[in-house]
Amino acid sequence: MLRVVYEATTDIAPGRLVQIQETRGRVSVKLRQGVTADEYIPQLNAALKDFVSQCSWFQIWRGKIISANSPDSPLTVQYEADSNVDRKQAVQIREHRGVVRLHICPDLTSEELALAVNKPIELFLAGGQWFQLWQGEIVTMEEPGSTAA
Repeated sequence: MLRVVYEATTDIAPGRLVQIQETRGRVSVKLRQGVTADEYIPQLNAALKDFVSQCSWFQIWRGKIISANSPDSPLTVQYEADSNVDRKQAVQIREHRGVVRLHICPDLTSEELALAVNKPIELFLAGGQWFQLWQGEIVTMEEPGSTAA
């Protein structure tokens, strides 16, 4: 089962606001507690760009496999502060052929983002268009322990 889990914490190296770690079926994103969107969005986007360029996650878009190396539309994940997204909604996820944009309320602290974003990402991944290649194993949204062909 694929999971992307955000957490606000103080357990991050000094000077960093974001830390991303990949394991089998899971990406853990740590955000420094007490940080505003203006502060964490640039570092989050830079960390995601670096992560996606090295990770083993892929999207299936209209029968084609999209990766970070896809020439037409490389896999990209970006956060954008969006004044049209209110605090109640907090997060909107939009995708198009390898480009995933998370529009967030610009007033969200790192703690509020971590609380708000996990469920929408879970639902987004449940769409079944994503997989991870982990040490030769294809990991999908199927039940834990199951793999694709």
